[in-house]
Amino acid sequence: QQRDKLRQYQKRISLNLERERALARQLLREGRKEKALLRLKKKRYQEQLLDKTENQVSNLEQMVQDIEFTQIEMKVIEGLKIGNECLHKMHQVMSIEEVERIIGETQDAVEYQRQIDEMLAGCLTEEDEDAILEELNAITQEQVELPEVPSEPLPEKIPEASPIKNSPKPELVAAS
Repeated sequence: QQRDKLRQYQKRISLNLERERALARQLLREGRKEKALLRLKKKRYQEQLLDKTENQVSNLEQMVQDIEFTQIEMKVIEGLKIGNECLHKMHQVMSIEEVERIIGETQDAVEYQRQIDEMLAGCLTEEDEDAILEELNAITQEQVELPEVPSEPLPEKIPEASPIKNSPKPELVAAS
């Protein structure tokens, strides 16, 4: 509000400046140099007032910006305060001892499951595992015999079998 009032005051002074200058010109034309000089001094004083009000407006605008930024800072601080309270409540609910207990129980459960897995998988003795490895080695070292490949060239056309009545044609079967 003060800024707006100062702006209105500046407008009034600006109008007065124009009026004083016009009066000084008129007085000079009429030959009243001393009164014209007095009007110009008054105009100069009003210009200084205008400069002061401009500085005051700048100060007010800076203050408004500072207030707005401080309000934002206050909201941030309030958010931090609420977050800190929330963390404090969460820490009260779950203590370090509770977390250590849960981790210990989880490790115990994992160890128990590992023991069960070992029991189920451990049905084979070490001798059985050695026998299995020997059999695997024997299989991999055996020569695999492949059937012989014919040495004659393949015929270019396959002889057609005798047509059977009411049987679908191969093109129709493939298409469907």
